[in-house]
Amino acid sequence: MNPNGTFLANEIEDIILNSHQDGTDGSLISILEDIQDRYHFLPRDALILVSERLGIPLSQAYSIATFYNAFSLVPKGKHLVSVCLGTACHVKGGGDILDKIRRELNLDSRETTEDFQFTVEEVRCLGCCSLSPVVRVDNDTYAHLKQEQVPRILKKYQRAKEALDA
Repeated sequence: MNPNGTFLANEIEDIILNSHQDGTDGSLISILEDIQDRYHFLPRDALILVSERLGIPLSQAYSIATFYNAFSLVPKGKHLVSVCLGTACHVKGGGDILDKIRRELNLDSRETTEDFQFTVEEVRCLGCCSLSPVVRVDNDTYAHLKQEQVPRILKKYQRAKEALDA
């Protein structure tokens, strides 16, 4: 993606060309998943290009994109931070953990950092109630979390970015 948030049409073209197209919603879903993986959201222009290349109405692409929770129409960060606020996590301080994460990342009401490195979301259950409070960053789960641990965990993902930038 370009710094101004736009995508490159040739990248979308490559995704479409490399997909298995059989004219079903399954092939559309597969293409949208690849675009979501690449950009962390589905840019409007990408949906337009996909609908044109597949010869389907734009409304069909949008109906799939908005039906599944896995897709987002707004830019998301590279790292997804899911904070459980289900009953067990809430009782054991999940809300305080969420507040600490937002403070560490300088987030107020928005859920994605300005540099698009982190998106923070509240979830109702991560299926780990006996480990509460629980936070998941990408595919890593952190259990019995304390507020003091939050900066160290976030720095782990920030260091990964710094290593790539070096």
